[in-house]
Amino acid sequence: MQLNPSLRGIAINSLLAIDISLSKRLSVCVGRQTGGKQTGERQTGGNTLSSMVRLLALSGHFLPWILISVISLWSSNTAAGQEVMINLLMGFLDYIAMDTYSFPAAHASRAILVSKFLLNHLVLAVPLRILLYLWALLVGVSRVLLGKHHLSDMGCGFALGFLHFSLVESVWLDASTCQTLLSISTMSWTGPSSPSAP
Repeated sequence: MQLNPSLRGIAINSLLAIDISLSKRLSVCVGRQTGGKQTGERQTGGNTLSSMVRLLALSGHFLPWILISVISLWSSNTAAGQEVMINLLMGFLDYIAMDTYSFPAAHASRAILVSKFLLNHLVLAVPLRILLYLWALLVGVSRVLLGKHHLSDMGCGFALGFLHFSLVESVWLDASTCQTLLSISTMSWTGPSSPSAP
C-alpha cells in the first residue's frame, strides 16, 4: 500500500470501484431459478427475463455465427457470396482464444463485428439497420446482466469490435483468393498448369 498515492492512481482505483459496483447492481440475472432449483443468492424477478437474457447472450456466442457462416458459404452459389462468407469467417479466427478470458467481452466485440459487417455488405432497410445496432448493444448488456462481465469489459469489447471490423475490411480477401482457398479446402485444386514434357 502506498502512503502517498498519485492522483492518477486514485482516479483509476475510483473508476474501477465504480465499475465493479455498477456491474454488480446490473447483474440482475445472477442466481435465477433454473428448473425449479435456486442457482444463487439473488432472486429478483421471474425466469422470463433470465431466459430472454440468456437467449440474447447465446445469439452473440461464437458457435452459432461460425455455423451460420459455414452453412451460408456451403450453400452459396455465387463467387461474391462466397467471398463475403470467407471474409466473415476470417474475422472470427481470433475469437477462439478470446472467448476464454473475461476482458474484453468477446460477445460484445463479436456482436459489433457482425453488425458492422452485415451493415457494410448487405442492403438493409432502415428498421433492420436499427435492429442490428440494437441487437449488438443488447448482446453486450446481456453479459453484464448475467454477471459474466463488468461494464468496462463490455465497453472495451465494443471498441475492440469496431477495431476488428476495420482490420477485417483492411485485409479483405478478394474473390480469386477466396476461390483458391475453397478449391484447396475441397481438394479440387489443380495448381498452376505446367508445360507438357516433350
